[in-house]
Amino acid sequence: MLNLTQGTGGSRVADQIIDFARTMRLSWPCRSGLAFLCLLTLLPIPVTGADLFSEDLTSMSLEALMDIEVTSVSKKPQKRSEAAAAIFVISRDDLRRWGVTSMPDALRRVPGLQVARIDANKWAITARGFNSRFANKLLVLIDGRSVYTPLFAGVYWESHDVPLDDVERIEVIRGPGGTLWGANAVNGVINIITRQAGDTQGTLVTAGAGNEERGFGSVRHGGRLDNGVDYRVYAKHSSRDAGHSPAGANDDWELGQVGFRSDWDRGARDAFTLQGDYYEGKAGEQVNIATGPLNNPPASFVDDTELSGGNLLFRWQRKVKENSSFTLQAYVDHVKRDETVLFEDRDIFDIEFQHHFSPAGNHDVVWGAGYRHTRDDTRNNATFSLDPSARNVDLFNAFIQDEISLAQDLRLTLGSKFEHNDFTGVEIQPNVRLSWLLAEQKTLWGAVSHAVRTPARGEHDVTLRLLPPPTQDPGVPLYAVGNEQFESENLTAYELGYRANYGNNWSLDLTAFYNEYDELRTLDPANMPPADILLPFDNRMEGETYGIEVSTEWQLRRGWNLRATYSYLDISLHLVDGSSDSASEGSENSSPQQQATVWSSFELGRGVEFDAALRYVDDISVNGAEIDSYAELDLRLGWRPRTGIEISLTGQNLLNSQHTEFMPDFIATQPTDVERSIHVKGVWEF
Repeated sequence: MLNLTQGTGGSRVADQIIDFARTMRLSWPCRSGLAFLCLLTLLPIPVTGADLFSEDLTSMSLEALMDIEVTSVSKKPQKRSEAAAAIFVISRDDLRRWGVTSMPDALRRVPGLQVARIDANKWAITARGFNSRFANKLLVLIDGRSVYTPLFAGVYWESHDVPLDDVERIEVIRGPGGTLWGANAVNGVINIITRQAGDTQGTLVTAGAGNEERGFGSVRHGGRLDNGVDYRVYAKHSSRDAGHSPAGANDDWELGQVGFRSDWDRGARDAFTLQGDYYEGKAGEQVNIATGPLNNPPASFVDDTELSGGNLLFRWQRKVKENSSFTLQAYVDHVKRDETVLFEDRDIFDIEFQHHFSPAGNHDVVWGAGYRHTRDDTRNNATFSLDPSARNVDLFNAFIQDEISLAQDLRLTLGSKFEHNDFTGVEIQPNVRLSWLLAEQKTLWGAVSHAVRTPARGEHDVTLRLLPPPTQDPGVPLYAVGNEQFESENLTAYELGYRANYGNNWSLDLTAFYNEYDELRTLDPANMPPADILLPFDNRMEGETYGIEVSTEWQLRRGWNLRATYSYLDISLHLVDGSSDSASEGSENSSPQQQATVWSSFELGRGVEFDAALRYVDDISVNGAEIDSYAELDLRLGWRPRTGIEISLTGQNLLNSQHTEFMPDFIATQPTDVERSIHVKGVWEF
């Protein structure tokens, strides 16, 4: 088996790039991250005309909506109506009309996604089951940059406050995406795509406040330089109040972020993008930690998690000839977290090449290769430690996918991803997809895919002291420990979908799926040292899931759209090889069996908009705690008194004064309830 160590040439190059990026970051004179703006203020900024608000999608026909191009399914542009995958697209106008202020809230209306808030700054988000704060089967990308956390797996949503006004669309794929996107794209992929700099010319100012959203605002300016380079710079700040808890809440959240993007074309063949972001903030928490020889009662600590990080991404796209093009992308990403239990300082260097060409009339091929180097540094303490405390990890990958036109209306897609990681070696993730264009705007598709979730660093190297519930307290220290023999989790997925537009008045998107999992993660007692119980990570669980996901839209008349989604999910997990980990088996109840949402977008005239959304989430059980089902109502009233100005009033979670959505796992932070909230927002574009 190939052995990739720090001594390899690729790793040394990656280390040098990361060291250079870190040196530049430490030498910036603006410690708060305003260095991007300090640099860009030296550039000549021409005054341009106002960039008008985007066209309201309620005025677009269903045919136009179905023909929106997406790129996440095949890593090439294609009509959404013809995509052989379960895909849901959130447009920038959706984000505006829904009145959301965060990315997790925007994802609540996607069928097949389970979105739950743990406290005012922590979220549990997954697709098709296995929800957790560290949900490890959902890959999240921002402009092609992975924000999946390689230390524990999952996404720290509180660190990614993407400016929603700059988002072009969010493409959400339910189901495996490993063939193109690699390991960890097991149950789904969320690809957040921001607007090109040329589409954000002029100046945009937003500001808002409410009872839960204490204050938020942003400033963005875009222009064009004399050499034809389009650019934008932005600064954003958000502050959220603590949630509700009878024991008191200490989970308020605050984050500031600055960034830039520049796009330029050199002739008709080459296009370049350079973009970056930097953020700093804090996320409050109250965490209970077992200390001493006994677990209960635990010590309780109130602290602010310090968050900071930055990234820089470069992309070069070249059109070689009419049926051939390639993309080269590279980025560096730095993340730092300092909290009561965990300190992490991580750097990532990633480079990827992709080539799209048509070798014959009925073949359309995409292939590529990439390399990722991750270097982390942690601090060990009595609750959490990694051995070694600092580590370098390398990932090599290649993929190929061919879309074959068997007939004018029948397309077969074959492909596979090949990866080598430092934990389990070589992983192969093939898939086959078939789409049948029954008629114009009607597509029937099916897929069989294999995907893997490779081990996170913690599953190999961690020692984490757990806090058991008092009723299950063994009376001695309890530790989850890493296992070098821990293997990848595997999925074989079967999907069948139908997508259609009926008479340009009603559209339907229906997906059914059946998933088979093996080698799922468990924690079972190993040999017990004196006065301790060790629970090494192991692969002693299997399971099946099945369900349906429905999304439909009615265009009742011009300016009035009604949309609805429904999801049904059934999960069945089974312990094997003598495992007794009932807690892992019980995670089959951590995702709601049924979810439904219906919302209306209505133009009242004279620039007035009214939006209403009603959503239902079934009951769940997390770590033995029962969480009741709930229904909530969101309302938004918006007014555009003239071009470039918008004022809106939004109410969220209006049916209940507060409700519980989820519980923490592994790290015993204090959960809080989601409260009723109202906020006002103003937008000025000129």
